[in-house]
Amino acid sequence: MTTEANHPVRTTEKSLHLIEKLRELDGARIHVLEDELEMTKGAIHNHLSTLRTHGYVIKEGNEYRLSLKVLTLGGYVRSNYSIYQFGRPKANKLAADTGMLVNLATEEHGQSVYLYQARGEYAVNLDTQVGHRLRLHNIAIGKAILAYLPDERVEAIVDEWGLPTETENTITDRETLFEELESVREQGFATDLEERTEGLCCIAAPIQPGDDILGAISISAPTSRLGDRAFDDDLVGQVKSTANEIALDIKYM
Repeated sequence: MTTEANHPVRTTEKSLHLIEKLRELDGARIHVLEDELEMTKGAIHNHLSTLRTHGYVIKEGNEYRLSLKVLTLGGYVRSNYSIYQFGRPKANKLAADTGMLVNLATEEHGQSVYLYQARGEYAVNLDTQVGHRLRLHNIAIGKAILAYLPDERVEAIVDEWGLPTETENTITDRETLFEELESVREQGFATDLEERTEGLCCIAAPIQPGDDILGAISISAPTSRLGDRAFDDDLVGQVKSTANEIALDIKYM
């Protein structure tokens, strides 16, 4: 979960807010940033100039964008995650075998973070990509992680992020969520039937080489494509088997 700094440095906070806003806007001119942030035009220019000097921002015409140096940092961080190192080839194989979109994700600060995606022949295009963060309660990969966290941690995550409605199938109360998580533990896998995105269903299994949950792997496909196969034993078995293989590789690396 996020923590509050004892003595926050306002200048650092402003630079980080600026970086986040450039990501959110996919680049912007200074006057747009001035409207979006509680900063003067001069302050914004000074922060951008400093970030450009250090290579984190580039300027194209009159518009500022994040540079590929951000990707350098992200790639370094991701490479240190064992579920990415060992999960990538397994995710590729699962995508090839099922033809679906496969995701690897972990949890950070109470949200799911996508570490890798593999695309099969029939993979659907979604609003997610590597590095994308989502709430955990309404996606299969999130529930596969939540189910193996301590109850008090789940409570804290719900306190911070809530259980907002995305579709009519979204779980929006704690009692139902904890019942769902108990089912996930009993079955060894989680499902999402149009709980975040209408027309999409997912199956996920936890990656747990020891006592701690490291993340999860999922497959996603349009409900219309899967039809009655949505959660059949064969598909569930493929996802669970892949998660188990990744966990074993990590445990005995």
